[in-house]
Amino acid sequence: MFESVSSVMPIRRWRPSRLTRIFSLSALLITAALATGFVVWHRSPANLGSANAQARAELLQHWRAGEVVVLVRHAERCDRSSNPCLGPADGITRLGSESAVAVGRGFTRLGMAQTDVFTSPVTRTAQTAHAMFGKEAVTQHWLASCGATLRNDVVAHKVAHRNAVLVTHSGCISDFEVQTGFKHATTSEYSSSLFASLDADGQLKVLGVLNDADWHSLLSDKTLK
Repeated sequence: MFESVSSVMPIRRWRPSRLTRIFSLSALLITAALATGFVVWHRSPANLGSANAQARAELLQHWRAGEVVVLVRHAERCDRSSNPCLGPADGITRLGSESAVAVGRGFTRLGMAQTDVFTSPVTRTAQTAHAMFGKEAVTQHWLASCGATLRNDVVAHKVAHRNAVLVTHSGCISDFEVQTGFKHATTSEYSSSLFASLDADGQLKVLGVLNDADWHSLLSDKTLK
């Protein structure tokens, strides 16, 4: 009796070749790198409008201790909008001034007793600061030039136990974000506020961003009542 071929021939299972395994591993590594790169590339400060209670409590704690620096982008530019201007063409729009007023009310709710307000000397930032608080703010040329020294300038002008509201420009806010670890943050919106804390040891920490339409969310927090 002859045994069948299938009974004497071992079944060979397919195994990927070394080259196939290398290609598969490379594809996995590239996919992981792209996914990680995408997350890092789009990394921006936390959105305080949708932050959890702990993040908001931390912000309020620092604010009440006079440890907060806020970089506020000016309101809507007149020369880049079809909306009516508030005044000069290099200033803000009327709609922008209304937004700035609302943001100013938000800061007032937080408490301005231990807060200094500074603005760049440019018309649109000066108008924004005036709309926010109803009075002229102290102008600082470094809030218009910004650049590689901005983070250090912010730290140098921060007075201990007093918050600082700095009305400035999107490019300056981007400079600050780059210098504090957010190299690929999205461009700040009109009238948005970037909050950071600076403790007694000079340690600076970015707390997050609050867009003008999200103030109601922060101010509805029970800790403010």
